[in-house]
Amino acid sequence: MKQSKWMQLPRSVVIGHNVLFEVANVCKELKLSGSAVVVSGPTTRYCAGEQICEILSGEGYEVQIAEVRSTNEYDIDEVVTVVEEANAGFMLGVGGGKSIDVSKFISYNFDIPFLSVPTAAAHDGIVSFSASVIQDGKKISIPAHAPLGIIADTSVISSAPKRLMAAGCGDIISNYTAVKDWELATRLRNEVYSEYAAALSEMTAKIILDKAEIMKPGLEEAVRTVVKALVSSGVAMSIAGSSRPGSGSEHKFSHALDMIVDKPALHGEQCGVGSIMMMYLHGGDWKAIRDSLRMLGAPINAKELDIKEEYIIEALVHAHEVKEQRYTILGPGLTESAAEKLAVTTGVI
Repeated sequence: MKQSKWMQLPRSVVIGHNVLFEVANVCKELKLSGSAVVVSGPTTRYCAGEQICEILSGEGYEVQIAEVRSTNEYDIDEVVTVVEEANAGFMLGVGGGKSIDVSKFISYNFDIPFLSVPTAAAHDGIVSFSASVIQDGKKISIPAHAPLGIIADTSVISSAPKRLMAAGCGDIISNYTAVKDWELATRLRNEVYSEYAAALSEMTAKIILDKAEIMKPGLEEAVRTVVKALVSSGVAMSIAGSSRPGSGSEHKFSHALDMIVDKPALHGEQCGVGSIMMMYLHGGDWKAIRDSLRMLGAPINAKELDIKEEYIIEALVHAHEVKEQRYTILGPGLTESAAEKLAVTTGVI
C-alpha cells in the first residue's frame, strides 16, 4: 500500500538583529492578504506588538491587536471575537508561549495562516504544530498549525529575562531523553520511528550541550544559536509527524508538576530537571546534562525550581499517567520509594 505523509514546515525563517522591521516584507513574500490580528501579552505588546502593528499599518495592512494573559477559554474567546470582527486573513503571535499558543490554536480553527514572532527563546513552541491551552482548568496539548513563518529578532530576545533563555536550553537538552524514550518504544511497542527526525533532534541537543559554557544570556550570538536550535527541534517534530523527537518522560514529569504545583517553574526548567532523572533511568550520562544545565544557569534541583521536594516525588509517581498512550522509560509507573531514590541519587532532592 502506498504511504504518504504531510510535513508542516515554516516557509520563511528570519533570525537576526532588528529583523522585526522585516515583518511586512515577510508577509508580502508569503502572499498574506486581508486584515491582520496581532496577539500579544501585556508586556510584550509594548516591546514588540505595538511596533509590529505600526510597521504593518504603514505598509497598508489593516491591523488589530488583541492582548492575552492566559490560554484559558475566556482569553481565547476574547481573541476569537477580535478575529471575527476583523475578518482576519492572518494572525501574528508576538510574545512568549501564551501569545503564540493562542494564535496557533485560533488560526488552526479558522484555517488561516499565522506567523510566530517570539520575544523570548524559552521553548520550542515557537515553531511546533501543537498548542498548549487550558481547558476545564487543566493544561492540555492539542493539534494546531505550525507557523507559516518565524521572525526572531535577536535584539529583542536578548533583552528578555535571563531565566527564559536558560529554560529554552533546558527544553532543547531534554531532546536527548525524548529520543531515548522513542527508541525504547520502538523496540518494545514497535512504534514508528524516524531516524532523520531523531538524528536532527539529538544533534540540536548536542550543540547546546557542547556550547553550554559559552552560552551567555544577553549575547545576541548565544540567542541566535538557541533560536536556531529551537527551530531545528520543531522541524524534527514536523518530520516525525509527532512531538516524539522533543517530548518524552521528562515532559511527562513536567506536565505532572504543572497539575500538582500551584505555581510551577518554567516548562523548559522542569523538563531540564526531568531529563537529568530520566537519563539516569536510561543508564546514560545524566551528570553531563546536570553539569550543562548548571553552566547555563538553569535549575538542577527542587530548591532551584522553588518546588517542594514532596511534589517532585509525587510528580515522578504520577508522570506515567500523562499521555498514557506514549510509552517511555517510566513504563507503568514508579513506586514512591523508587521515585524518592531516583530524585536523591541524582541530587534533585
